Amino acid sequence: MAQATTNPQADTSKVVMGALLVWAAVIIYASSNSIVSLLANIGRENPVMGRNAVSLCNLLFLGSLISLVPMVFMFWRDWTMENLRKLSRKDWGVLTLSAILSSALTPALFFIALDYTTVTNVVLIGRIEPPLFLLATVLILGEKLDPWALAAGIVALFGAVVIFLMNGAAIEFGKGEIATIFATLSFIASTIVTRLGLRGVPLGIFSIYRTVLGTIIYYFLALYLYGPNHFQDLFQPIVLKWVWVYAIIVIIVGQFSWNIGLKHARSGDVSLATSFSPVAALIIAMVLLGEDPGPGLVPGGLVILSAIAIGQFGRLRAKAAEKRAEEERRKHDMDKAMEAEGRVNFKGA
Repeated sequence: MAQATTNPQADTSKVVMGALLVWAAVIIYASSNSIVSLLANIGRENPVMGRNAVSLCNLLFLGSLISLVPMVFMFWRDWTMENLRKLSRKDWGVLTLSAILSSALTPALFFIALDYTTVTNVVLIGRIEPPLFLLATVLILGEKLDPWALAAGIVALFGAVVIFLMNGAAIEFGKGEIATIFATLSFIASTIVTRLGLRGVPLGIFSIYRTVLGTIIYYFLALYLYGPNHFQDLFQPIVLKWVWVYAIIVIIVGQFSWNIGLKHARSGDVSLATSFSPVAALIIAMVLLGEDPGPGLVPGGLVILSAIAIGQFGRLRAKAAEKRAEEERRKHDMDKAMEAEGRVNFKGA
């Protein structure tokens, strides 16, 4: 009978492709805040009847609508009557809460933050997320604490503090910094809610429902906060011209690169790529917006890089421990089998 064979070279090519796509997605996501601020600056320089038509609200709302096109293309097969019947009231409730947090409240708070402070400050303050998220998973989800990951998160936060304190102009906490803190807490809550209650919900239903409902909620929230004419410039030519930069680069290309990359990249490649996200975000803000994080960039950046090294060392150590445990288990099973065989007197003719 013919044996099925695999092509190691083809598998290696897929792994390399997956790693490259993951890195591309991480860099795109790291650039998202800078791209949003850059587009908003273009709108300020080209006002429509004295208004900035390329507002953060217009970019988020219209960009979310555009993002539904690739989502429907990728996930329409999940929307079957059989899958929908399996969802309980609890599932729909958690879906709705997740939509409010992740697709309405969190991006709204981040966009408010970008209106009042720099991308650099948003990135640096956002470093509170990794250690807080790890502690939340332990306290709420009951997951085992990874001390190396926690240590890496704390060291990275310390690096951000170094940059923050060495740049005297960035020490003051205003509306933007406060909005960033609440946006980060909202992001942590949305992630916890997702992991706690949506493990059995198909990804397509989760993604599309969350985006649609979150966009609707965000629309009415903006109208309530800013007045009935807040989206009057939504379809101005300058908005339709520049929103595609945000939608195509950040949402469409970023999502496709991330989703396809995750299928083939190794977990170590994904962890390493995401670890560089804050450093990449700071560099991109410097290049695109000309922001200067201050004299603390080099020492603080080195501390953040050391945090990445700590996290990677912890992952490699855990992987080596798992390998040793597996080898010991196999050895134990082999010893048990040999012992059982030794007790058998008659082994056949």
